Amino acid sequence: MKILVANLGSTSFKYKIFDMPSARILGQGAMDRIGSSEDSLHSFSIGNAGIVNQDCNLPDHASAIEEALNRMVGSGKSLETLDELKAVGFKAVHARNISGVVELDDEIISRMEEFFPLAPAHNPAYVAAIRQFEDDVPTARRVGCFETAFHGNAPLRRQMYAVPYNWYKDYGIMRYGFHGASHCFAAEKVVEFEKRNDLRHVNMHLGGSSSVCAVKDGVSLGASHGLSPQGGLPQNNRIGDLDPFALDIVIRNEGISFSDALDKCASEGGLLGLCGYNDLRDIQKGADNGDNRCQLALDVLATTARDYLGAYIVEMGGIDVISFTGGIGEKSSVVRSMILKELEFLGIVMDAQKNEITSGSGFLHTSTSKARLYVITTDEELVVARQTYNFLQNLVRE
Repeated sequence: MKILVANLGSTSFKYKIFDMPSARILGQGAMDRIGSSEDSLHSFSIGNAGIVNQDCNLPDHASAIEEALNRMVGSGKSLETLDELKAVGFKAVHARNISGVVELDDEIISRMEEFFPLAPAHNPAYVAAIRQFEDDVPTARRVGCFETAFHGNAPLRRQMYAVPYNWYKDYGIMRYGFHGASHCFAAEKVVEFEKRNDLRHVNMHLGGSSSVCAVKDGVSLGASHGLSPQGGLPQNNRIGDLDPFALDIVIRNEGISFSDALDKCASEGGLLGLCGYNDLRDIQKGADNGDNRCQLALDVLATTARDYLGAYIVEMGGIDVISFTGGIGEKSSVVRSMILKELEFLGIVMDAQKNEITSGSGFLHTSTSKARLYVITTDEELVVARQTYNFLQNLVRE
């Protein structure tokens, strides 16, 4: 069964075509800086062939999908025709009262549309992509694997806000948590590495969108994102945690609407708001050149991550494993070092040399460290492919 997995980030698009259940990769690609004034880089491969890198202009996710389809379909490519695809699996983010794995019919799509204000960088792009694939590949089932599902068994006390109780009961206002596919993959990987599943594990998914997740005995205890992907750590251009009364000050002083203030939080905050850049590569370059605001952005990101790390260590009564995933987590030795500095009193000892040379995957701990430190190249697409395949197999059995 051939399944295409579509993974849309706020500024990226990754895709893989799997032959399931073997999980053999028939083709894959990744694009970044979507919507940027700079050219995007499209890295793609067909089967076991080498990776091809190509600069391209990608003003939006629609153009990224068209670029991907052009590269994956045709004679000698991953697919002869799009009709070979049995399903398109989406790493969906948020929908009213929906979690887990579901078929993306009009009802589910409408619930995703209702939550556009909560996930403005993701839901509109996903809904547009779902409809685009419906037009381009009408014979393929469209399956949504929602990011919130991995955190669904967290204790209620970790999911609740201290709001009027009817807000929770009537409107579903609570902490959902996201990046479920990445955190799930990391949780499975560290069990494989450590050859045991009774682990107190914190995974840090750091990228254009970032979150920290506590995993105990393979079960999520919650993640730093809250009701929406806007909360938690500062994102590339999203604010992270913020006292809501700050909005009232901005609205009254700038004469803007509440909706405009939310738009600013979702598009002009985060690392971009702090220093003027939303790509860590540019921020690191600025910090290296003495830009104090770029250094401040790094400091705020690392400090917030450490705050959640400390809270989760207390929650779990200690720490056995810390792992890093996502573009920043995998590639930024600077951010990893800032997060892990001076934690020897917790039994966390990082090898500075290993950290400096590790990019993509590896381990960072010294031989004396009680906690194991891993960098993991997360495979969210594999998680979604398995979920999509299992979902379709269950439909056949029913």
